[in-house]
Amino acid sequence: MSNDEAMLVAPPPFDPTKPSTPISFPIKTLQDLKSRSYFDSFHFSFNRSSVPLRRNIGALPDRSRLLVCHDMKGGYVDDKWVQGCGNNAGYAIWDWYLMDVFVYFSHSLVTLPPPCWTNTAHRHGVKVLGTFITEWDEGKATCKELLATKESAQMYAERLAELAAALGFDGWLINIENVIDEVQIPNLMVFVSHLTKVMHSSVPGGLVIWYDSVTVDGQLAWQDQLTEKNKPFFDICDGIFMNYTWKENYPKASAEIAGDRKHDVYMGIDVFGRGTYGGGQWTANVALDLLKSSNVSAAIFAPGWVYETEQPPDFYTAQNKWWSLVEKSWGIVQTYPQVLPFYSDFNPGLGSHISLGGRKLSEAPWYNISCQSLQPLLEFNEGKNSDIMQVTVDGGEASYNGGGNVSFRGKLKRHAHFTARLFKPQLQLSASPISISFSVKSDKRSELSILLHFSSPSHDETKSFLMVQNESINRFGDMFLPCLLTSKQTTSGWTVHETNLVLDGHTLTEISAFCSRPDDLTEETNTLEYFALLGHISIKSQQKTKLFPLASSWVIEAHHVKFVPGGSGSKTLSCKLEWRLKHPEEDSVFTKYNVYAENLSSSDYRPRKVMEEPRSEKVFLGTAHVDAYYVSDMVVGSDVKGVRFVVQTCGEDGSWQELDASPNLVVEVERLSSKLCCCGLF
Repeated sequence: MSNDEAMLVAPPPFDPTKPSTPISFPIKTLQDLKSRSYFDSFHFSFNRSSVPLRRNIGALPDRSRLLVCHDMKGGYVDDKWVQGCGNNAGYAIWDWYLMDVFVYFSHSLVTLPPPCWTNTAHRHGVKVLGTFITEWDEGKATCKELLATKESAQMYAERLAELAAALGFDGWLINIENVIDEVQIPNLMVFVSHLTKVMHSSVPGGLVIWYDSVTVDGQLAWQDQLTEKNKPFFDICDGIFMNYTWKENYPKASAEIAGDRKHDVYMGIDVFGRGTYGGGQWTANVALDLLKSSNVSAAIFAPGWVYETEQPPDFYTAQNKWWSLVEKSWGIVQTYPQVLPFYSDFNPGLGSHISLGGRKLSEAPWYNISCQSLQPLLEFNEGKNSDIMQVTVDGGEASYNGGGNVSFRGKLKRHAHFTARLFKPQLQLSASPISISFSVKSDKRSELSILLHFSSPSHDETKSFLMVQNESINRFGDMFLPCLLTSKQTTSGWTVHETNLVLDGHTLTEISAFCSRPDDLTEETNTLEYFALLGHISIKSQQKTKLFPLASSWVIEAHHVKFVPGGSGSKTLSCKLEWRLKHPEEDSVFTKYNVYAENLSSSDYRPRKVMEEPRSEKVFLGTAHVDAYYVSDMVVGSDVKGVRFVVQTCGEDGSWQELDASPNLVVEVERLSSKLCCCGLF
């Protein structure tokens, strides 16, 4: 076969049962939903969300809420790669503190949210919904089968609830955008009510939201408000997502009809502006202002407009500007941290490198928003005024952990200071001391510290503590109480500061960054360039820290091991690594692992499953958020006799297990060199 002919050969169709790089994908037919074939997929175990909903908030708060519906390029783009991909220009969201519910949307029958969205949304306290959608003539045929009997309607509802519970997301948006035979409307009501019932029983705080489309007489007639034609659906589920083309008086009219459930009415806003009130795009806040004053909820559709239309000057600036308009209209709805430990390394879920403790593990571009840590509540400052300090999450500059930091750039006068909001917690402290640490990288003319604000137990008094290295030179003592730090330098140029506090009964209400100049500044110029990076913040109890399980406490296995011969005697290795604790405990649940590999040549190879002594350089492969990782087409040189895989456990407080104490497994190459494929344990 010639090269031209080979290029015309279509790749084999996707077979979800066969081992391959893990991806997220929708369910496209009722038959696949009915048969539960998704659970037999090789990819199922990788698609489980591992991060529980923060605080397990249960019912949504009784106030106006913000729902965000993610619709971009048909869904399943860079986010479909469960273990991440190399496009660090992919789409992400980091303004989770402004929203209550996140919907992942596509035009497939059953849209299952990729776990990266569920993981990071849950970390920030936001519920995640998948989408069940039927459309046009094909949708009408699907609904005819779905609603053939009361029993079929209940069965399909149970299949959807089972998927949400198994994959760890919180419910469904139901979007029936086709005509329904009027005789089947009762079974449609059964489908919606039964789905709501089983979601509530199988997922704490589970949600089912109906989209304003088909009416109770079976017509596809968007109402744009709550009416007698769509309210029967609203009455049997947890809320309604109104179509976007509503008029100015519709929100208040809907609130009156909804009564005590007015906050369950989510009025749609299409960010692309297609017939939406206020025009969407850069004036989406016009609709938000009206909805907030009408005391109903809002549903923002397709905020990826900023990304898809390449709004200037760049995605990060445009995204921050657009969400700042949302904040001005709607306000902050999520407060964190609320419990200890609190940790953030400001990882945005994409970047140009990955670090651990200031040491670079990889310099390759990457995208995996499961890795996104708690994001700071940075205030957006527009303009190029040189006097304005620019504060941004940065995935390009050096990182202490992960791939991000908060960078501070601008001009600062000699005796001036600048503060920037980072987090708005509601964290009540006990009598136990807390330990605070943070990392900084800056030039000698720029100082960066942390400012903590507390309210007293009676909330009638506030205290503000500034972390300082030397109390005698704290010229800000008339404004803030000093808290002395101990500091240590890393070989990579980061300074890690630590201190302890005891504030029994006080509540931590704000965490801010504090920029200033050193007292012994020698330059004569009054205003100088300022540059500093904040690498991480950690607050945890000083009670005895639980140690990581020993390497011997783990079982680690390799399945679906496959070697394919390459050029010059090399091979490519693919396999699925799985690990588990022999005796799991409730407080030994981990949601993040770093995976490494090292080649073992004939000179240092020892044919054993677990090798205790350190060997050659360990190469970082990637991060897993479940207890499995798929190694795909890893090149193995001709002189390599074995590959040792190391799984490094990471704690939610930002700690990590030392590599030489981590569980590991050797996959022998020599035994398999004559075989194209071998499955089993090694």
